[in-house]
Amino acid sequence: MTTHDRRYVIIGNGVAGTTAAENLRKNDPNCSIHLLTNEPYPLYNRVSLPRFLQGVIVEQKVMIRDFAWHEQRNIQLLTETFVTGVNTDERVVVTDKGQYLPYDALLVATGGWANPLLVPGAQDAKHIYNFVTLDDTKTIIERMLESRTALAYGGSFISYELCDGFAVRKLDTTWLTRGPYWLRNCLDPNGGEVIDNIAKKFGVEVIHGDEIESVIPKNGVPSYVKTKKGREIQTDMIGIGLGITLNTSVLANTPLEIRQGVVVNEYLETNVPGVYAAGDVAEFYDSTVNEHHTMGTWDNAMAHGRIVALNMAGGQQPYLDVPTYTSPLFDVNIAVVGTAESNNPELVSVALREPGEKGNENYRKLFFRENKLVGVLMIGSPKGRKKLVEIVKNQQVLETAEREALLRLK
Repeated sequence: MTTHDRRYVIIGNGVAGTTAAENLRKNDPNCSIHLLTNEPYPLYNRVSLPRFLQGVIVEQKVMIRDFAWHEQRNIQLLTETFVTGVNTDERVVVTDKGQYLPYDALLVATGGWANPLLVPGAQDAKHIYNFVTLDDTKTIIERMLESRTALAYGGSFISYELCDGFAVRKLDTTWLTRGPYWLRNCLDPNGGEVIDNIAKKFGVEVIHGDEIESVIPKNGVPSYVKTKKGREIQTDMIGIGLGITLNTSVLANTPLEIRQGVVVNEYLETNVPGVYAAGDVAEFYDSTVNEHHTMGTWDNAMAHGRIVALNMAGGQQPYLDVPTYTSPLFDVNIAVVGTAESNNPELVSVALREPGEKGNENYRKLFFRENKLVGVLMIGSPKGRKKLVEIVKNQQVLETAEREALLRLK
């Protein structure tokens, strides 16, 4: 019986896909690896895009890999390539360029598409932006340099990063959210007020509980927006942070189980043997809360990439990490650890708000399930974060008094 070298196809060259490709090559010098992306770039740092938007760093600092890196490792990077079909019976991926790529193991690391603004007038106006890709960032910067006013719309991380970029570049900035405060699925009114105060210090006008009803363009660009509560907000440009839709469309007509994302087990393998998913698009099993969920963070995607490479090559290593996300928020930091969901009825939470540095406040919220710490949200001082991550990872049972003490852990 003849055998061939292992063949791997990876759809998506974000940090999950590229990390998997790198580790597959380290572990097997003879395998073939095809790494596909619809973008024109090798891997770049999406976490650095907000600082590029602000003008703090240049484009070169955003890039992590170049084409030569892939060539040196014999990783076939196919840019500006779209997948048009996946046949799991024949184990082949088909592209829009007529390529048929056979695989022994397939990784789906396709991330998601930003949700557009779907209101009257939006389709008739330029300069309405999503903020996910490097090209998004470059086009937003071009418009910011010729604008005086800007509107950030939404209650997500992307919306505040847009708002931050607009404010740092000295645009007259309005931040409009549909909910009662930013990140309403994690925070509470106290935490929301902490965020508002930070934004207002940078001159941002913050409006909650209202929605864009229509965009009123003039000469093909936004002039102002009308809201459902009757406001008229003048703006030269609009940044949209209304969440993402996970990109599972490449798996149409396959037997893969898809809910919100591509459902995988603790080994990041789907219900179809030999097909795996990692990063934002993976609806993975999280042992800390004993349930499946998605996690759109850089650290989580990178950890997925390392583990899935072992399992695609025949290993059986479960994913046991605690997902974390950290980001600068104007002049403070925010960190989210594990499962921090205020709207999850199985979780209980405690919170602390206290004075911080630079005239700001510190805010900490802890989430528990069956007396075990499963999530942390911190605004301001990061002291104690590493210890809290370890407590989430160890899953120790905590008494009520111990839970209160963790709010002041340094």
